[in-house]
Amino acid sequence: MHFDVLTLFPELIEPYIQASIMQRAVESGVVSISPHNLRDWTTDKHHTADDTPFGGGGGMVMKPEPVFAAVESLRGKSQDIAVILMTPQGETMTHAIAERFSREERVIILCGRYEGMDERVREHLVTDEISIGDFVLSGGELPALILMEAVTRLLPGALGASNGAAEDSFASGLLEYPHYTRPAEFRGWKVPGVLTSGDHQAVNLWRRKQSWLRTLKKRPDLAEEKTLDGLDIVILKEIIAKQEAEVPQKIIEKLR
Repeated sequence: MHFDVLTLFPELIEPYIQASIMQRAVESGVVSISPHNLRDWTTDKHHTADDTPFGGGGGMVMKPEPVFAAVESLRGKSQDIAVILMTPQGETMTHAIAERFSREERVIILCGRYEGMDERVREHLVTDEISIGDFVLSGGELPALILMEAVTRLLPGALGASNGAAEDSFASGLLEYPHYTRPAEFRGWKVPGVLTSGDHQAVNLWRRKQSWLRTLKKRPDLAEEKTLDGLDIVILKEIIAKQEAEVPQKIIEKLR
């Protein structure tokens, strides 16, 4: 998969993709990432990429010409390439969105700055608008990195464990279970005995139950939307019987 990232500050992108999981994914050929400076598509001698807004007001607005020129140059004749604008006005980033983009061969990501991009970019060029939350940053570079890593983790070969991404929070519709490592006892706090029992079936059952407990306590909205299988039903009935967590009425109705 290939990411083209259009930004006024490509130097903000480069260090992150040169370390850890992203670096390994690039080196192994799972992904390729090309940060581009939007100023390279300007035509005036000062490489102007922004201007004052019509109607007055503070701040600057990114000009449409270099953005259109850059996207059209990179996209060529392939009109089906997704053009993603990172914006707080967009659809909130989720695991499902990451899965959707992981099925693409190539995407172009636009990183805004200042007061954002000329509205004509949004209306006539962008195919998807993505937000990482209800807050404002100085630019779209950090959100672009978040999107790229979330997508990259889902690609075959990106992680050391073949099923690593499938066990992450949200992948199954539930939050991930607790993790422990050595020492088995730290300051009097012991690792749950089931994890050192060697009984893999018991471990898997414990982990599934812990995922349910965490989701019920922290994100009951996710729990309500989860499709239940036979094991889930057994676990939820036990949670209810032992009063280990509050179970939403919507889930209780599914158990009847």
